[in-house]
Amino acid sequence: MIKIERKNKESLVDTLTNAQKFAFAPLAFQAVSAMLDLGIIEFLDKKPSKEKDIEEALNLDEYTVRTLLQVAELNDIVKKDEDYFVLTKMGRLFLYDDMTKVNFNFVKDVCYLGASELKQSFTNRQPQGLHKFVGNYPTIYPALTSLPEKMAESWYDFDHLYSRNCFDEVFKIISGKYNSIFDIGGNTGIFESLCLKYDKAINITMLDLKENIKKIEEENRLKNCKFHPIDVLADKPDYPKISNSAIFMSQFLDCFSKESIKKILTDIKNAMDEKSSIFILEPYTDKQIFGGARYSLCHASLYFTCIANGVSKFYTFSEMKELIENSGLCISNCYDDIGTYNYTLLECKK
Repeated sequence: MIKIERKNKESLVDTLTNAQKFAFAPLAFQAVSAMLDLGIIEFLDKKPSKEKDIEEALNLDEYTVRTLLQVAELNDIVKKDEDYFVLTKMGRLFLYDDMTKVNFNFVKDVCYLGASELKQSFTNRQPQGLHKFVGNYPTIYPALTSLPEKMAESWYDFDHLYSRNCFDEVFKIISGKYNSIFDIGGNTGIFESLCLKYDKAINITMLDLKENIKKIEEENRLKNCKFHPIDVLADKPDYPKISNSAIFMSQFLDCFSKESIKKILTDIKNAMDEKSSIFILEPYTDKQIFGGARYSLCHASLYFTCIANGVSKFYTFSEMKELIENSGLCISNCYDDIGTYNYTLLECKK
């Protein structure tokens, strides 16, 4: 135990308390998860209740309810008013705030188990945590169609929440300049669906791994969209001829290492003509207005390490700018504050 000097007693005690919160954070996380699954948080949202009320209504024993409520009170999920437990503002976020719900489920269902392999993932530059869910895949992307159902649901919810609310603004920007779009890494085709909703005659091609394209084709979706299977990391990727068109990448480059990003951008540059533009949509850690957003992005980078690919992250704007310039491209326009979550759209030219 650290010896506490009297003059520093208060500040050091606070520091020690915060350190214990950090040490027990994984257990606090699972306690909240258990309270959600058991219905305790939802029940308290309806009305302040005594322990006995919760036990009877949810068919839980005293040990379960009391132990979880003690942890919840210490973590500001509930507060106690005489004999009644009241759900706090933060507690309600786990029920009603989309960002909190999606982030929590993403960590619980996608990251939590695999995070135990974080050090090994850094050491090997491979997503060692992914192997706890699926077989010997090099990255999560070709494995998306093979993920356990709950994991896949939380992955797609996380992937779609942030970028999809940018697409209306992005479409207006791109369609004002081009009527032909190549979407690289289109995933489930949400952007394609939106483009075709606004303009049924738009010429749009989705480029992605053959596994993802096959799934969309089997589901008979995006009938007016063209598809082009491609592995952007191949030595000589098979890009189509890109002339007087927009090349769009939404939250795509953060899925790759710096070396791979430079390769991808260079290959695209060589496949396009000088009348075309590359549009890169990303959330940059140094362009976030709110501290919580930067906190989320920096921690979500660890998902890329242990689950996704072992080598990528959410980058800063300065990092991406350097990669773009080193690929022989220049940024012709920069659109900040796209969507709800402070995304940035970069337009790049040869």
